[in-house]
Amino acid sequence: MPVRARALMLQGTGSHVGKSVLTAALCRLFREDGLSVAPFKAQNMALNAYVTADGGEIGWAQAVQAEAAGLEPSVDMNPVLLKPQTGGAQVVVHGKVWATLSAREYYRRRGELWDAVTVSYRRLAAAHGLIVIEGAGSPAEPNLMAGDITNMAVARLARAPVVLVGDIDRGGVFASLVGSLALLGRPDRRRVRGFLLNKFRGDPALLAPALTFLTRRTGRPVLGVVPYLADLHLPEEDSVALEERGTSTLGWGPGGERVGFPPHRVVVVRLPHIANFTDFAPLVADPAVELRYAQRPEEVVGASLVILPGSKDTLADLRWLRASGFAAAVQAHLARGGRVAGICGGYQMLGRAVEDPDGLEGGGRAEGLGCLAATTVLAPPKITRRVQARLAAGGERFDAYELHLGRTRIDPEVAPFALIEDGDGSRPDGAVTRDGQVWGTYLHGVFDTASVRRAVLGAPPPSEADPAGAGDYRAARERAFGRLAAHVRAHVDLRALRDLVGVR
Repeated sequence: MPVRARALMLQGTGSHVGKSVLTAALCRLFREDGLSVAPFKAQNMALNAYVTADGGEIGWAQAVQAEAAGLEPSVDMNPVLLKPQTGGAQVVVHGKVWATLSAREYYRRRGELWDAVTVSYRRLAAAHGLIVIEGAGSPAEPNLMAGDITNMAVARLARAPVVLVGDIDRGGVFASLVGSLALLGRPDRRRVRGFLLNKFRGDPALLAPALTFLTRRTGRPVLGVVPYLADLHLPEEDSVALEERGTSTLGWGPGGERVGFPPHRVVVVRLPHIANFTDFAPLVADPAVELRYAQRPEEVVGASLVILPGSKDTLADLRWLRASGFAAAVQAHLARGGRVAGICGGYQMLGRAVEDPDGLEGGGRAEGLGCLAATTVLAPPKITRRVQARLAAGGERFDAYELHLGRTRIDPEVAPFALIEDGDGSRPDGAVTRDGQVWGTYLHGVFDTASVRRAVLGAPPPSEADPAGAGDYRAARERAFGRLAAHVRAHVDLRALRDLVGVR
């Protein structure tokens, strides 16, 4: 029988209360303290996915948490991934597409998914001394408790104490914490050992009476009040982050000032089924870039670069571009001399047409924007692989990953965007027009490497464009982990957490 790791579980009063970021912080803190720690989330629902070294697909949050723990991401860290699409969800199990299910079908087959969860958890627990587990949404949803495979069911599997996280910035956090506890059954209620209040912006002295009330009312301690931490620039997994961001302008210094070279204004079209918008986290972190997620066609005016991002329902989003006026706005932007790019599904939309003969995304055919001489046919299998590539023009090298359905045929005279290094040779990826005004690629991670980011943005040399040292985004993430860990260490009772878990 494998040795069972110690475990600690973070659950929340709802989505986007900060469970993912706090899990990453604890992974880094426990690693700094010399423990062998790994993250785990039984089931994730997200359209931002990451590809592991062996070609498996997992949620981005677990990849970020693994990085914080100093580990290579593994499919065992997120054994079940749900990717919503028209008519249901694509279900990814142990990194591979398992089925496309309606909600009713999903609930009928969740026992099979639970088997995958237990296998992965046991493998992970056999390899590490401590597992930090992230729950999903809220554990106190009466209509979901009986079929739970990601909250209290996992806490029972791991014999993990639970810390309940609430977002105090939203208001109503004390009612949410008390109410969540009250809705749990008695055995699960006993598993909740304390609370964390996240995203606090006020005066701690004024909060003290409420903390005392919460402890007296529930008999459980508040283990930390974590102040809001701005400009962390880690990739966001939940699309709720875009709701909060809206169309606000980003790319400012820590004091609210513009930093360095006047920014490039980059506009990402916010598609209804936007996927893998983690591609743009490096642009948010770069002081030379001003990033906007556009929800109205007029918001592309004045952009230096307009990007069509990835999509989980390419044909539907392509039709939406026309119906919403964005297709016309993109054409007008090109006529003004602006530049346009497409990544993954966005690349497919820039071509002449996208066809779905097998009904993988609802079926049918949609006319593309006609900006690139290319045609896409959606067909299995899904391509999921990590690659090394270089820009076809300029030769800048970068690491990337592919995550897409479909094959895109480009006209012979069209130049590729990049060359993927494959053994002793290379193969082309993407397309770029002769004048460089339009480009598209299947490669995620194009903006992570500073030299590539500058090349595709048309930025000046580093001494002018990057005085603040945004540089390589992987290095920026490492700095963010250090900052996050120090912040949480200062505001959370780590000794109490260690006592709960039973580690020193």
